[in-house]
Amino acid sequence: MRPAQTGDSSETIRLLGCAAGGDGSSWGTLLTRHEGRLRRMVVFRLDPRLRGRVDAADVLQEIHLEASRHMGDYLREPAMPLFLWLRGIAAHKLLEIHRYHLGTPMRDARREITLYRGGLPGATSAAIAAQLLGHATRPSEAAMRAEARIQLQEALNSMDLVEREVLALRHIEQLTNAEAARVLGIKEAAAGKRYLRALERLREILRQMPGGLEF
Repeated sequence: MRPAQTGDSSETIRLLGCAAGGDGSSWGTLLTRHEGRLRRMVVFRLDPRLRGRVDAADVLQEIHLEASRHMGDYLREPAMPLFLWLRGIAAHKLLEIHRYHLGTPMRDARREITLYRGGLPGATSAAIAAQLLGHATRPSEAAMRAEARIQLQEALNSMDLVEREVLALRHIEQLTNAEAARVLGIKEAAAGKRYLRALERLREILRQMPGGLEF
């Protein structure tokens, strides 16, 4: 194992070393540490049509099983941070689930930018809009929010694809700028500029909506 390549924390590298030495509990600790972030990604990226049919906990279990099956490969050649490796497995698993249930063609899970092209072009925008506007409780609020969600979704769809994805990665999935850059296959400085530009545009969109929403 060559941990210097990964950019992981010293504690993660220590646990990876223990796992490489045959300590199964260290590998389990690492999976548990990243479970919350992976769950956030799965819930956000899972097609709304599959809610009630596919449980996030089951998807996470499949991700853990797949990761454990390929643990040796990763430990021998850790070319990326552990979380991004696990997230890549999660992305591939989601694509498998979408293909099985919805007939969505399989795509290259290594490039996040391709995740919802073609079959599900509006999924990310819809998910971002839902996250930003939250859930209304009273009927009058629900009607207003439904209209606002449509407007926001249309505005997000009009944004540059990379800017919309980096916004989703940074704000919804809460990836660091370095992680988002690696997922999108662009330089870290470029990812930061894209994010700030998308953030400012989103704020302007929200300010112009009824009620002057803030973000």
